[in-house]
Amino acid sequence: MSISARGEAVPLDSGMAALAPIPAEAVEHGEVFTRRWIVELILDLAGYTADRDLANLVAVEPACGAGAFLGPMVERLSKSCRLRGRCVTDAGAALRAFDLLPRNVEDSRRLVEKVLLGDGWSAEDAAALAAGWVQEGDYLLRDRGNDAVDFVLGNPPYVRLEDVPVDRMAAYRAACPTMVGRSDIYVGFYEVGLRSLKVGGVLGFICADRWMRNQYGRHLRELIAAHYSVDGTIIMHDVDAFDEQVSAYPAISIVRRGQQGPAVVADTTRAFGPTDATALLTWIQQQETQSVSNDRFEVSRLPHWFEGSESWPSGSPATLAMIEDLNDRFPLLEDPATGTRVGIGIATGADAVFVTTAADVEPDRLLPLSMVRDTVSGTVSWSGHYLVNPWDAGGVVDLDTYPRLRAYFDEHGDALRKRHIAQKRPANWYRTIDKVDPSLTARPKLLFPDMKTQIHPVLEGGGLYPHHNLYYIVSDEWDLQVLGGLLLSAVAEAFVAAYAVKMRGGTLRFQAQYLRRIRVPRPDMISAKDRVALADAFDRRNRRAATEAALRIYGIGDPGALTYG
Repeated sequence: MSISARGEAVPLDSGMAALAPIPAEAVEHGEVFTRRWIVELILDLAGYTADRDLANLVAVEPACGAGAFLGPMVERLSKSCRLRGRCVTDAGAALRAFDLLPRNVEDSRRLVEKVLLGDGWSAEDAAALAAGWVQEGDYLLRDRGNDAVDFVLGNPPYVRLEDVPVDRMAAYRAACPTMVGRSDIYVGFYEVGLRSLKVGGVLGFICADRWMRNQYGRHLRELIAAHYSVDGTIIMHDVDAFDEQVSAYPAISIVRRGQQGPAVVADTTRAFGPTDATALLTWIQQQETQSVSNDRFEVSRLPHWFEGSESWPSGSPATLAMIEDLNDRFPLLEDPATGTRVGIGIATGADAVFVTTAADVEPDRLLPLSMVRDTVSGTVSWSGHYLVNPWDAGGVVDLDTYPRLRAYFDEHGDALRKRHIAQKRPANWYRTIDKVDPSLTARPKLLFPDMKTQIHPVLEGGGLYPHHNLYYIVSDEWDLQVLGGLLLSAVAEAFVAAYAVKMRGGTLRFQAQYLRRIRVPRPDMISAKDRVALADAFDRRNRRAATEAALRIYGIGDPGALTYG
């Protein structure tokens, strides 16, 4: 396969046969076989059920292994034929299964024969169908022609990037445009499977869920958002879903080719088992809308899934339902309509030189700097740090105009010239990585330390420039004490917690990309009473009071998804 001018995958030439194979031990190491009750759940969720005329549909198992999915699929296909009085040979084109390892192909063929013989079909028909249905081959690189299938079902292999020969990985990337960066191979299985679906066709996988949030999954998320419907995700991180213990962080994904509709999101605990799977399936099939939460699983139904290539949020189903509701009803925090902007403080590339409490330079070259340590108490307590500032409104200053600044930078010239930014722009070797925005210093701003266990907005009334470990918000229309109260709430934190990288010990990253995901009402939508309540809660650093006011403003009747105090 290669990429067409439209960015689509197209067939590769026959030279692919010369590619170096993935070592058998790597493939075997990547085999993670799914427990029978999990397989049955996925087949039911996808709609691959015996009450349908499965002989007239086409199902694909892209990495069949020893037949964990294939066996139950053949059972259902055989039962469907029996129910309709059809011969199983009518289903000769109804099933396709692939595997790289000859041993797995033989094992799966034997399993198919066993299932068909057990259901009373002739040995001749069973052998012929097994040979036709199960093929040795690389699912990602085969010539798919004009594939248009109804189901792609299975558990893609967990093969490490490092175990794939360079030429084969290059072929995978050519065949699968969504495989970027350090994508795992399963990203390619998603893409090829999804592209092969006819309209209304369904992909049902159990697989690691990292692609839903990691950077390397962005193109796959974009593909899904543009052409497919995420009908459901079931997080199974703690469930004993496989025959062996693995740290795969698995989730079930049910994705349909068609316009996005309502989406089911569920999370499970270690106690989740076959009986719970039946209860969850019943809830889904009966189109229930009332969320369920118990000690084995939580489930909610969202009006639709999340859009675009940005990372999909994580959290309890109740939290995701709340976030999707707020996404639909409120604008983003960063909004040209209110002149609200989110930014990051200045990165220098050499803090030991540029950040100081005293330096022998011209006084107007010392820019008062706010540091993370200044915000610890919840109000700014300036520590006396300055930025040795090489910028003015016109750009990098002329050092001939500032002899003391020149002497200071010359003293540290070796360290400054070693920086990447200085090597790229040797004439401006004394610049910081980021430019100084002269207008920012005087503006009141809300500051956010990069890493905290709880959201921690701090008002800086103007006069300080933020250091790069601080993120800031400025606004033309918002009263920053009112906005600060809203952002102090557990509602605002829920957005960051859903999208941000979680650090050890529960620490969250309050970076600009996550702060921008927060939804807020327009300032004029907030009543005078609630404005006073938010500002007062912010002044007192009262998270509970801020959250209670936020719940009223957002119209959140059930705060069960939130933790606050």
